[in-house]
Amino acid sequence: MDNRIKLLKQKQAEALLGGGKARIESQHKKGKLTARERIHFLMDEGSFQEIGMLVAHRSVDFGMEKEKYPGDGVVTGYGTINGRLVYVFSQDFTVFGGSLSETHAEKICKIMELAMKNGAPVVGLNDSGGARIQEGVVSLGGYADIFYRNTMASGVIPQISAIMGPCAGGAVYSPAITDFILMVENTSYMFVTGPNVVKTVTHEVVTSEELGGATTHATKSGVTHFACANEISAIQHVKQLLSYMPQNCEDTAPALPYETQNEIRPELNTIMPENNSQPYDIREVINHVIDADSFLEVHKDFAENIVVGFARLAGRSIGIVANQPAFLAGVLDIHSSTKGARFVRFCDSFNIPLLVFEDVPGFLPGTDQEWNAIITNGAKLLYAFCEATVPRITVITRKAYGGAYDVMNSKHIGADMNFAWPTAEIAVMGAKGAAEIIFKREINAAEDKEAKWREMEQLYSDTFANPYRAAERGFVDEVILPEVTRLKLIHAFKMLENKVVNNPRKKHGNIPL
Repeated sequence: MDNRIKLLKQKQAEALLGGGKARIESQHKKGKLTARERIHFLMDEGSFQEIGMLVAHRSVDFGMEKEKYPGDGVVTGYGTINGRLVYVFSQDFTVFGGSLSETHAEKICKIMELAMKNGAPVVGLNDSGGARIQEGVVSLGGYADIFYRNTMASGVIPQISAIMGPCAGGAVYSPAITDFILMVENTSYMFVTGPNVVKTVTHEVVTSEELGGATTHATKSGVTHFACANEISAIQHVKQLLSYMPQNCEDTAPALPYETQNEIRPELNTIMPENNSQPYDIREVINHVIDADSFLEVHKDFAENIVVGFARLAGRSIGIVANQPAFLAGVLDIHSSTKGARFVRFCDSFNIPLLVFEDVPGFLPGTDQEWNAIITNGAKLLYAFCEATVPRITVITRKAYGGAYDVMNSKHIGADMNFAWPTAEIAVMGAKGAAEIIFKREINAAEDKEAKWREMEQLYSDTFANPYRAAERGFVDEVILPEVTRLKLIHAFKMLENKVVNNPRKKHGNIPL
């Protein structure tokens, strides 16, 4: 018996060493943690239970049978984060560069299946050189097995991908299917084809960081939701993200204890500029309405004309979608529409109520937008709001013009409650443009065309550029003082807690992709 125990301990020690001390030191020199160190910082102390520690690859080609490492380049298992069950896999770059083999993929698939059966999130810590070339199509099949399970798990359990190193070729599509992607600046990258292939095919010279680094994907492509300064920061972001989410689609997000207090916020009365063309930062509005320091912005540096993120209101988790007048006047365009739509659909999948702050002058005009399908992309945001069944509340702070008024969670597309500030302007278009169209003859016939234009502009503004016509029609439930916004929202979301919607039966809708 002693010998058998000794053998087991020996194999466990080998597994804990991964690819060996030299490769671990090389990992550290790059400023990267090992697979097991990442799990240590992610999970609650002592909670991680490993599955498949002694799994080894089955390949016998190219001398692979002579080189085997227990665990085969990925650490998998389960544990708790802030006391809640979470499944995790962490790829080990010290073993064959973290490359994915048949057994490596099987380990990941196993924990994904367990996660779905038990209704708990999956966190993937990615650090891999891609498919293990020595295994050929078998490794490619392993990727497809993972993609399939990602898709089956989508909308059932939260899936988070933290990119801690290289992620190239087919490897990028598993994170792309998951709900949120985090990347580490200067040490992680994602691309379908690397710099060498790009140079060969298109003759472009580009570095890995420029092509697919964290900053690139956080600002240009929007592939990553968070660009983190280092791995510890990325791990902390994962923990924070999970705190706003339920365990699965049948659950509700955990609520923090909250005692009712004075909910009036007089600061909101002075945020709006006197000139309706002057910008202001919508984050100021958000931060005065939500619980203190509870806003976690998602996609902060991408499509900055819309702000999305998680927050808490009276201790309860909510998702926020807000036009940003401080960037491109808050117009909707291709990127902001897809950014907003993706976030809305996540919140709806996991029973997180939606709060919308609206100040939108319309859709961005131009050939670039039209030729790149602003119609289809704008429809994504419209579709996402229309199909959402969670409690939905809109606050119109200023402009709500044209089709963008409809799209931004209007009463007409199923919003439960719509509030407007006295500064709200709900109209087909801005008063200046509208006056030019409606009163064209009068303006042209006038001696002082400029004065007549201003007169007609004021007439249109008095008639339509306010919240009262909409309130008369019931399109706005209440025109409120800005200072009571938080109080009204707390009461409204409390009222909507048990909302039930029975949509028409169907296999699934056909979102305009």
